[in-house]
Amino acid sequence: MAQRGTAGIAAIGGFGRARGLDPATGLMLAVVLVCCAIILSLLGAVLWLSFRFGGPGDPAAVYSLVNYIDVFSDGFTYRVIANTLGFSGVTLIVALAFGLPAAWLVERTNLPGKPVLFTLMTAGLLIPGFAEAMGWLFLLHPRIGLLNTLVMSVFGWKQPLFDITTILGMGWVQGLNLAPVAFIMTAAVFRAMDPALEEAAEMAGANGPSVGRRITLRLAWPGILAAGIYIFTIGFAAFDVPAIIGWSNRVFTFSTYLLVQLSPTGGAPEYGRVAALSTVVIALGLTLSWWYSRLQMQGHRYGVVTGKAYRPRLLTLGWRSWIAWLFLGTYFVLSKLVPILLLIWAALLPYFQLPTEAAFASLSLTNFRGLPWSLALDGAWHTAILMVIVPSVTLAFCLAFSWIVLRTKIPRRAVFDTIAFLPHAVPNVVFGVGALLLALFVVQKVIPLYGTIWILALIFVVARLSYGTRITNNTLMQIHRDLEEAAFTAGVSPLMTIWRVVVPLLAPALVYAWLWIALMCYRELTLAVLLTTRDNITLPVVVWSLASSGQMGKSAALVLVLLVVLAPLIALYWLIARKRTALINS
Repeated sequence: MAQRGTAGIAAIGGFGRARGLDPATGLMLAVVLVCCAIILSLLGAVLWLSFRFGGPGDPAAVYSLVNYIDVFSDGFTYRVIANTLGFSGVTLIVALAFGLPAAWLVERTNLPGKPVLFTLMTAGLLIPGFAEAMGWLFLLHPRIGLLNTLVMSVFGWKQPLFDITTILGMGWVQGLNLAPVAFIMTAAVFRAMDPALEEAAEMAGANGPSVGRRITLRLAWPGILAAGIYIFTIGFAAFDVPAIIGWSNRVFTFSTYLLVQLSPTGGAPEYGRVAALSTVVIALGLTLSWWYSRLQMQGHRYGVVTGKAYRPRLLTLGWRSWIAWLFLGTYFVLSKLVPILLLIWAALLPYFQLPTEAAFASLSLTNFRGLPWSLALDGAWHTAILMVIVPSVTLAFCLAFSWIVLRTKIPRRAVFDTIAFLPHAVPNVVFGVGALLLALFVVQKVIPLYGTIWILALIFVVARLSYGTRITNNTLMQIHRDLEEAAFTAGVSPLMTIWRVVVPLLAPALVYAWLWIALMCYRELTLAVLLTTRDNITLPVVVWSLASSGQMGKSAALVLVLLVVLAPLIALYWLIARKRTALINS
């Protein structure tokens, strides 16, 4: 028995002295190698076709820089890049303007009703961006927007007061949608901050704003930068808000321009141009990731939490609590309540109009009855399949990555974790382009993936791998190896040790992550729109199809149906997240 236990303990390092890899570790290593090969192949397909001039399969095709010359000699390319940078910049500013103060209020003050704020922020993050975009379009569209129409009719103006179909307008909506991301990512930073330096500054005579600007924000800078890089990257690759708001006004960002190139109104798809454009985003993503890694290497400069007399200090707000909740209430009204109310109004009208007596008389469920229910049910079925398969496969793969990286002694195993992080560093839309090109021109004759639910499942798994590995890495690091060694000593095989000891201890975090990934699959539009056909259409793509064809009332009605179905899932996620937070804090 002791000999078997010793062999098991050796195997936990990845290589037993006599037996080599144990079956469990060998299986996990094989899974990790396959995942890494897929991720690198997706990026490789983009790079390969970016240098190929001529259609794939064309014997006359050659390798050259023609695609890059074509892209960068086109003035419209620079307009698209400028639009995307501007859109991402406005998104970042708006998200931090609301998310950062909210995080500080929760973690550094005695703000009443903190659980309510956490609930609203979490729920707000799960509401699809295209739903909020449609609401704001109904409010501030220059021609049919409710507010613009009202102002022009009352004052006799010829021009609209606001125009949401601009870079500023799109960035405003996307920033409101991503403020919960800024809140979640920076709240932990404020929670862990030792107030000693702030107290010292106050004793030296510094006032509150000066302390906040010169001490608090500087100490929180790494966390703020991490949130900023993440939000900027999401903005650069976002499709839903720019498509719903900017498409009709020909205001294109990177993702919407890619779709135009892949589905032109005349001529063949410009795969070479798309691949060349995608390499620009790969370079940007890797540059941002490198920048943040450099900052992490200097993280010791920001370390102020020690084991000595550390205690959190909460600022007493007093009467200022009303001002704080006025600020937070304004955010929730603008980001959630107003768009949803306008969606309800648009869904009940035969055409969008001001709330008059005649408009109220015309309210009906016609748009709901006229929905393409056959298409919507197909989309719901495909979405449901993805919501079950993707989180299950993703977390199984993530557990394999974390086990190989943290529980073995395989040389250069950190490279696996770096590759798993690539879907976070490089915008997901690039992986979607890679999957499209790989499916059409590399593996189609061997594995016909294009147009199936499996290509969506594949790219959704890749897109969520970075998030999943962060969860499994953090949780596995908290489980001491002694538990596994005790199981080996008792004669339990490595595979059964993982199943009977490690997985149950990881279960709370895995359930939390599973539900989160499932909800992200439910609302995913950016990746789905690149790879969807009639045979694998998802619910968000059905919404986009209705909106892009001008059926805004039916599109609004389907969004409401989608939100009603989503509501109990959000409630379940919130209950699990609250239990997990309570467990961590206990």
